[in-house]
Amino acid sequence: MHAATRLSGKSTEAATRVAAIIPARYASTRLPGKPLADIGGRPMVEHVYRRVAAASTVETVVVATEDARVAQAVLAFGGNARMTRSDHLSGTDRVAEVADSLDHDLIVNVQADEPLIEPEMIDLAVAACRNNPEVMMATLRCPLRNEAERLAPDVVKVAIDRHGYALFFSRAPIGSSRVADGAPGASSVAKHIGLYVYRRPFLLTLSQLEPTPLERAERLEQLRVLEHGYRILTAATEHEAVGVDTPADLERVRLLVAAGVHV
Repeated sequence: MHAATRLSGKSTEAATRVAAIIPARYASTRLPGKPLADIGGRPMVEHVYRRVAAASTVETVVVATEDARVAQAVLAFGGNARMTRSDHLSGTDRVAEVADSLDHDLIVNVQADEPLIEPEMIDLAVAACRNNPEVMMATLRCPLRNEAERLAPDVVKVAIDRHGYALFFSRAPIGSSRVADGAPGASSVAKHIGLYVYRRPFLLTLSQLEPTPLERAERLEQLRVLEHGYRILTAATEHEAVGVDTPADLERVRLLVAAGVHV
């Protein structure tokens, strides 16, 4: 598909070019064809694309997919799509394949099932990397709202150190049952939001690392980073992630969009 192009009107630091890559796999166990699911008359991947393109730090947006139907849908609304191999085991590997052909400094990995992603969340994660040359990878966290979230296996939790670096990620509860109220970062355990920013060389290194035991046990690929001895900085946000994993999630997002939460 046609190559990634620069978004007009974007202001990025001269020394830091940022590309956002949206891995969009057509196959899904619980929701086949998920990137093309209709939300308010548009495919879900278009909602994600437009929200990502609205981030002030993002210069280039590309959808990485193994399926021609997804690529054609992206091209139909004027977006950029890149066909990738079909044998990737993770979205990170798909993102890395496309990043290998780009010359941007930072690569943002935004899931194709986050149609309500706030552009400010992307800018926050980018700043966490851009403002500290020692940070190779950054992600987001937000407060756990209640005990149900702490216990839910579909809510990924992250334990952080005093400087905001991730100590561990888990689907199981971490720490005590007390959930801190107040500002983000008040607790050492938070809800993880699966948006990532990598320095491009680190992403290419990461894609070559062997899967690890904790990664397999938790089914969380970010644990591969920690198990290989690297660090992940987490930035605090009050915004929630509203992902689409099931038909019920899709209906919820459709109602939110219809109510004007996302245009």
